[in-house]
Amino acid sequence: MTTLAVPGRSLVLVAGVPGAGKSSLLGRMRLATGHAPTVLDSDPLRERLGARLPPGTPYRRYRPLVHVWHRLRIVLTLLGPVGCVVVHLPATGAVTRAALLVLAALAVRDRYLVWVDVDPKEALHGQRSRGRVLRRRCFRRHARRGAAFGARLRAGYRPRGWRRVLVLDRGQAREGVVLAGGS
Repeated sequence: MTTLAVPGRSLVLVAGVPGAGKSSLLGRMRLATGHAPTVLDSDPLRERLGARLPPGTPYRRYRPLVHVWHRLRIVLTLLGPVGCVVVHLPATGAVTRAALLVLAALAVRDRYLVWVDVDPKEALHGQRSRGRVLRRRCFRRHARRGAAFGARLRAGYRPRGWRRVLVLDRGQAREGVVLAGGS
């Protein structure tokens, strides 16, 4: 299990291609004593909204609402008084990562990136196993951007603005991450 030392007021972005294992990693994230982060994941929002809609309503019909709701929660939470915030987003695009960096900087938060780096075929298999497969075009875009960013990270690139970047493969993500207080 990997340990990531994060101070009380920080942003931990858990990112990677859809199907990479980000949700599994969140489920295995362990907390050090006295360190309880706020976890922002869109899956509970999707489930809550889906339960209020007529049975059988396809997710594609309310996906935009879930995305807006999730991002609004991210903004309000990061700007609020809570300590460590763990955000679950694919963030395969540089604009999304940059927006989170700016938002966290405005909120005076340390920034940590946990990138779950998997081959696009593995990610597609992960999507199929959970029963939620993105549309082909959307997945190809995420896969292309995610593969390029992951390759740069594996080659030693460290993007500006992140205090620490942690790159995990699927096996490491399955083992989990311990968030420990630190400076």
